[in-house]
Amino acid sequence: MTPEADDKLNDFFGRMGRGASPILLLDYDGTLARFRLDRFQATPFAGVRQLLTAIQRQGHTRMAVITGRPASEIGPLLGLDTPLEVWGLHGAERLYPDGRREMEETPPAAREKLDELRRRLSVDSLGGRFEDKPNAAVMHWRGCSHDKAKHVEQRTRRLFEPLALIDGLGLLEFEAGLELRTGRDKGGAVEAILAESSPTAPVAFLGDDLTDEAGFRAINSLGPRGLSVLVRREYRETAAQVWLRPPAELRTFLDRWLRTVERQRTGNRNHGMDRPPAYDRAEQLACGIS
Repeated sequence: MTPEADDKLNDFFGRMGRGASPILLLDYDGTLARFRLDRFQATPFAGVRQLLTAIQRQGHTRMAVITGRPASEIGPLLGLDTPLEVWGLHGAERLYPDGRREMEETPPAAREKLDELRRRLSVDSLGGRFEDKPNAAVMHWRGCSHDKAKHVEQRTRRLFEPLALIDGLGLLEFEAGLELRTGRDKGGAVEAILAESSPTAPVAFLGDDLTDEAGFRAINSLGPRGLSVLVRREYRETAAQVWLRPPAELRTFLDRWLRTVERQRTGNRNHGMDRPPAYDRAEQLACGIS
């Protein structure tokens, strides 16, 4: 980690003890878990579930996952003690902890074109892997050879790009894929969460993919109370302010969040006594003790 990034982290965590209850926003695939071709095998990095559970049990952080997946997939994979707020489909879907679900309306013309595209891709997936979402048609080429991936991408762009000119539809690029979709993006999800929150609350958003850039930009607009964090093993150009390598630096970040909120809650900087077992176990995992 660079000294500049370390300074940003120190400044952010220093502010956490002086403002409203903090907000922790998290992408899932690539951020909390490794990518898997079978997405239902994408379980969290070692120690992450325990750290998030400990943060959740404290009850002083608003925590939400903002993901490209349908929102219902996150709970079973993450496996926390209690249900979590999830914004699915890059923000077009909202799943509340009590099970209520909200979905953005799709304009009729956009819905008609998506339905036509779904029918076409279910017959011919252009050599890639077609994923049908409630608000989108998605083409993946992850796992393909370089030449095949390039061929699938070219075919997909020729098909998707003219349709993206239709009112209500847009293209969303991600690593090894392209999505023709309707509804808010992750930046819109971040903005919706902020609109419901205290204007002084510290907010962090952790993500890895190109789709997370809109969320990073929304966080950056907050000034010092916002922290955008790129979580990936190799650096890429990004709007994020800090880069962390998973899983070790991700665990360290979550452990620091846990400690900072605990200090804020108890007002005791020497809070080594009378800590809940979940906290002690989370600390061990953050330090790599299995």
